[in-house]
Amino acid sequence: MKKVIKILLIGMLGTVVSISILLAMLYLYIKEEVRIPGEVSSSTLRNVRQGAVIGFETKNGTHAWLGIPYGKPPLAELRWKAPRPAPPWSGQYKALDFSSDCVQPWHGSEDCLYLNVWAPGDLKTDQLLPVMFWIHGGGNTRGSSSSVSYDGANLAYHHDLIVVSINYRLGPLGWFRHPALRNDSPADNSGNYGTLDIIEALRWVQENVGAFGGDAENVTIFGESAGGLNVMTMLASPLAKGLFHKAIVQSGGIDITPITLAENYLDDSDPGSPRSAKEMVNNLLIIDSLAQESRLLTRQTAKIQQQAMRSEALANYILTKSPDQIFEAFAYQDPHKIESQNRISAGQPTVFGDGFVLPSNTKKSVLFSDISKYNAVPIILGTNRDEVTLFHFTNSEYINMLFGVLPVGFKDREGYQKLIRHGSDLWKLRGVDSLASLMKEAQGEKIFAYRWDLDDLRDIGFIDLQSLLGASHAMEIPFVFGNLTNSIRIYYKGSMTAETEAVSRSMMSYWAHFAYTGDPGKGRSGEEVAWTEWQNGEPDQQRLMIFDSALDGGNRMSSERITEEMLKTRSLKDGPSFDKPLPF
Repeated sequence: MKKVIKILLIGMLGTVVSISILLAMLYLYIKEEVRIPGEVSSSTLRNVRQGAVIGFETKNGTHAWLGIPYGKPPLAELRWKAPRPAPPWSGQYKALDFSSDCVQPWHGSEDCLYLNVWAPGDLKTDQLLPVMFWIHGGGNTRGSSSSVSYDGANLAYHHDLIVVSINYRLGPLGWFRHPALRNDSPADNSGNYGTLDIIEALRWVQENVGAFGGDAENVTIFGESAGGLNVMTMLASPLAKGLFHKAIVQSGGIDITPITLAENYLDDSDPGSPRSAKEMVNNLLIIDSLAQESRLLTRQTAKIQQQAMRSEALANYILTKSPDQIFEAFAYQDPHKIESQNRISAGQPTVFGDGFVLPSNTKKSVLFSDISKYNAVPIILGTNRDEVTLFHFTNSEYINMLFGVLPVGFKDREGYQKLIRHGSDLWKLRGVDSLASLMKEAQGEKIFAYRWDLDDLRDIGFIDLQSLLGASHAMEIPFVFGNLTNSIRIYYKGSMTAETEAVSRSMMSYWAHFAYTGDPGKGRSGEEVAWTEWQNGEPDQQRLMIFDSALDGGNRMSSERITEEMLKTRSLKDGPSFDKPLPF
């Protein structure tokens, strides 16, 4: 009995420790996310297309301008239209704090087309500096440029770079196609409003970055997850040609949605998504009928009502809906639908093959096999070794969960490891190996690849974070920006501080040297491991950089390459295939 009590007490203590450390992590994160607007510094006065703008100095002396408008607020009749350039202002525009996030479930504003700029405060050269243009991730349904991890001050300071980050419209406000909204503009009709926002921000950079010391002829676009996907759309879009000169895709890839999925009804001969524009309007009509306590509409009667409405009336109907009402319609659970809607972001169509902003042929094997069909530039493609742990570490099929929210141990460690290996390798195949192979054949040179393996995470009570998360999705971002804040460091073993900082310095150095030259080489320091190009040849050829701590072998080149055949063979050996849509 005493032994049982002892085991229970140890278990309770482990749980208490786990919860305490997780609360400490949350406290540090919230503390570091609390921002105080900068104080005006006269040395930051600049003139851009719209007028004079003034910013502030950061702690390390970097100059920063936060919340500069690059587009006219997409409000009212401009909601589902291509972005218009930001209008001029009078006097000095104080760019001292981030703008509101673009509207997304539970928060944000439709007035959100703003960007941020960081520049070295003490330029040691009269030459214009390379520009690094960051596109945040979040599934194209959430996220913003204001995350602590994305702060560009350290990257700008350490490597003499101009760093730009942007907000762009998200979810159904960023990607939405409905026939009732059409006019004579191919851009307005495309539905790719978030994609067009990114292009408009790149145009703003071309016109204005020189005022901050940036070289408009040397712009590197980089992004992670959906931000990486959006980087790929810039390569695919003819409208983005000449607006950038290098690209870095972190945990990205590309999946372009056919316009039929984005627009059609579920029961059309060419069916749409359960969250297509027409199905969303069906849901709005059903919800309104419920609220008005009139006759209750079914999906079919809502469809009949929608089809009977004139285009102008239908456009006015959906344009007058608030963002909250639109999100409610996308989240609405209609029992007649044939696909589950478990999450607000699930199944939200984004990035459409409209034939104007993006090619109508959505196959990447076609898009990136011929340099006449895409904007070919030097490119880095990479993933994290354990990408999908972020999406499964609370999966109760494999993980023991406390109160349904806190992972406290493994229920099926072997099954979890197989799931993670298959999903992460599939991500690498789609986001790196297949694209790198196509582009190597198409453009011949300047294709680079990496995998981020850093997994030296601490144990939290009974939670083995190294096995649970490992080198998970998005965990490389603060290393790239040099933002290893306390809320990041606490995840890693205290004994590994020097090693993790070394990995961060290496990544910053490589990213910066690529921005300068189009080749990561030996980094800006000239002392890093030589990073050579992707190779399509013999299996033993070195083709990608591995980022890891010195404890686990350090940064090194590898010959590893994943093929579709390799994954199929492993699936037959290990069990069911995990070839499922990736959670970009």
